[in-house]
Amino acid sequence: MLSLIIGSVVGLTQFRIKRLFAYSTISHLGFILLALSINSIESIQAFLFYLMQYSISNLNAFIILISIGFSLYYYINDSDEYKELVDKNNSPIQLISQLKGYFYINPVLALSLSITIFSFVGIPPLIGFFAKQMVLSAALDSGYIFLALVAILTSVISAVYYLNIIQQVFFYKSEYKINPELEKINLHGNIVSKNLPVKRLTFKSNSIVLSSSLTITISLLTLIILLFIFIPQE
Repeated sequence: MLSLIIGSVVGLTQFRIKRLFAYSTISHLGFILLALSINSIESIQAFLFYLMQYSISNLNAFIILISIGFSLYYYINDSDEYKELVDKNNSPIQLISQLKGYFYINPVLALSLSITIFSFVGIPPLIGFFAKQMVLSAALDSGYIFLALVAILTSVISAVYYLNIIQQVFFYKSEYKINPELEKINLHGNIVSKNLPVKRLTFKSNSIVLSSSLTITISLLTLIILLFIFIPQE
């Protein structure tokens, strides 16, 4: 019960996205512990399913954050909030506000992130919904009515900070612009600049093409999260 409450309520105060994911993990751990504490056949099945789906969704979320950092490498952000960040070269995405308008930079990554977040929330028919449904069903069948109500209420509370990320990505204007140091890109895809060494680019126009390993991993994990739209069975 404490894991559910602390993870959800304290997560509302976070403005750093990785710390927000950390508190959301505490909240999800509450569901996992609830399934373990019931100790029935149904609850053990729910525990294993929840653990698998959350591992997939959380892995996908962090890989997407890494990819967003790569995709913004040739962009700059002049906002004062961003300039004060410590170690921004090693960890480009630190604040939720840095995702403002990202949909207009890379729609595919933005959609993958939104699908993953909706799975965290438990929006049907994504995989996260079925995991929460299994745990709550096992809890109610075993008479854990109060804990089931706490789990439902904390899920609604946690949806607030999850949907805030969606709002930042899709409903705000982007504060990023192409680095003016990139004065010229020749036909071979090389940067010609006074202050930068010549580099080989992997993007065309205003978008960056990520490495195949990252894109394939994100695609597979996102498709697994979406799988239950087509096959709605645990």
